[in-house]
Amino acid sequence: MRGSGFLEVYHHRVSEHITKRHNRTLLLYHLVCPVKYRKKALTEPVEQALKQVCLEIQERYELRFIEIGADLDHVHFLIQSAPVLSPTKIAQITKSLTSKHIFETHPEVKKMLWGGNFWTSGYYMNTVGQYANEEVIRRYVQNQGMIYKQIHRQQCASKRTKDGALESSFICETY
Repeated sequence: MRGSGFLEVYHHRVSEHITKRHNRTLLLYHLVCPVKYRKKALTEPVEQALKQVCLEIQERYELRFIEIGADLDHVHFLIQSAPVLSPTKIAQITKSLTSKHIFETHPEVKKMLWGGNFWTSGYYMNTVGQYANEEVIRRYVQNQGMIYKQIHRQQCASKRTKDGALESSFICETY
């Protein structure tokens, strides 16, 4: 059964602040993206392609995918970002680049969706902390759907210089 065994005990810290020259932020977003027509397109190979492209996205943009969780017809993302990206831009980047990659690597999915878009035009996004903290949202994401399976988890921290100051780049551990 999909998702069996994902409820392991994780020892994790809350994501660390991102420190820049003139600001220090901890911006976390919970983004939910349904597959177009709620098609059950998130197979194991598609999930791996999704994870791969998300890891590539975070190399190019100032955002980190702290956790990605998939059910058969929608995906939950827990994303940390620097304040240079608006929530709308984060959703746009995530949806457009993941969709393009999935269609390129899995043409059968494009055919299943009649050549259209991978994601619905809408999405849900919430700031983590407004209604719950990161751990509550993480548990919520993990408990969505009957057959939820975690396909990615990452913990990021800022790098420190030799004198102990925080840099704006990240050190990330993937689980």
